[in-house]
Amino acid sequence: MKIKRKPSYLELFFIVLPVIAIVYAGFWGAYQFVSPAPPRNISISSGNIHGSYYAYAKRYQEDLALDGINLSVLESNGSRDNIERLLDKQVDVALVQGGTAYADEKLVSLGSLYYEPITIFYKKGLNLHRLNDFSGLKISIDVKGSGTHMLASQLFAINHVNSINTQFFYLPARESLEKLKAGELDAAFFVSSINSPVIQELLRNQQFTLFNFERADAYNQVLPFLSKVTLYEGIIDFKKNLPEHPITLLAPTANLVVRDDLHKSLSILLLQTMEKSHGDNDLFSTPGFFPSDKLTAYPVSDVAKRFLEVGPPFLMKYLPFWIATFIDRMIVLTLPFLLLILPLMKILPPVYRWRIRSKVYKWYEQLQHVDDQTHVDSLSETEYKHLNQELERIAEEVSKLDTPLSNADQLYNLLVHIDLIKSKLTDKSKL
Repeated sequence: MKIKRKPSYLELFFIVLPVIAIVYAGFWGAYQFVSPAPPRNISISSGNIHGSYYAYAKRYQEDLALDGINLSVLESNGSRDNIERLLDKQVDVALVQGGTAYADEKLVSLGSLYYEPITIFYKKGLNLHRLNDFSGLKISIDVKGSGTHMLASQLFAINHVNSINTQFFYLPARESLEKLKAGELDAAFFVSSINSPVIQELLRNQQFTLFNFERADAYNQVLPFLSKVTLYEGIIDFKKNLPEHPITLLAPTANLVVRDDLHKSLSILLLQTMEKSHGDNDLFSTPGFFPSDKLTAYPVSDVAKRFLEVGPPFLMKYLPFWIATFIDRMIVLTLPFLLLILPLMKILPPVYRWRIRSKVYKWYEQLQHVDDQTHVDSLSETEYKHLNQELERIAEEVSKLDTPLSNADQLYNLLVHIDLIKSKLTDKSKL
């Protein structure tokens, strides 16, 4: 009698199929929590094309391009324009001046970037010690809607300097510089990086004086978003000793602001860019102070808090952006896979063995029935013949079973038991 010795693929299929279904259901459930891949194209609202915001935005553009992110830089009139664009979803990122934001739970800050000192330049010879001394002069306070315009209006209003007693001009920084040099203005109000070309030119121009905020502490008390900073003697040009004496200034901070739904990986990439662009010291801060979670225009996002506290995630610290992002997203799928597949892999072999054994064991019931009949005191010739035929049928069916070699011992044991019953039946027939 020839016995089949091969793996029971059909049995294996019926066992593996539910396992595949369970794993697939686990993947499908986990996939609901996988964030989409970050977009490759984003936009930033900056500022006037001649200003610091625009210059920094272009620097971000270059850095992000190295990681395959296309950052479109949009010119604007300033912080208010930038905030409106963010809220209207016209842009993804915006540079915003501290003190110009208004409450909105949809916007979050990735951190403050640098101090933007308030610099007020006026004609040399004017006796100006306090902001109320500017009453009656011709002053440029930047274009309406800009952060500079808003802050200038706020500070002058505190000192009762307004459009009734003073002539205000609403000009961008570069135009303010030209009109100031042409004698058409008495003073110009700027809020910008000290490294701005316009500010640097005015600091070196002997025709103008930089205003010293004698009451800086009082302004800081009234307007907490303003910090007191000092432009030390000679720090602009040691050879020419510019400035000639220390000057006290007030400074809000520049902020990078996003909507709270910006992709987490993009937020981290922007934070790395911020750290690269603003991590070094400048004239008013120590190395590593910026980017900071202090002096922010909006609440700092959870992603930024963690980044500023412990740095970038492990993967993004050592791997290219897109590889790190892919692995990070796949982890969400891998964890449930491991949680499911490891227990299933332990359960599968015993279940498979049980299934194969059950195919053998079910014949023992029929064999037992035949064996019980052999114990009857007397059997007719017809009954002997019937029982022998039944044993032959069982042996024939058993020989057709598909059993792997690992379970062959059970099959051979069954055949031995069949032969044993045959022998008992033969012995009984001779009595």
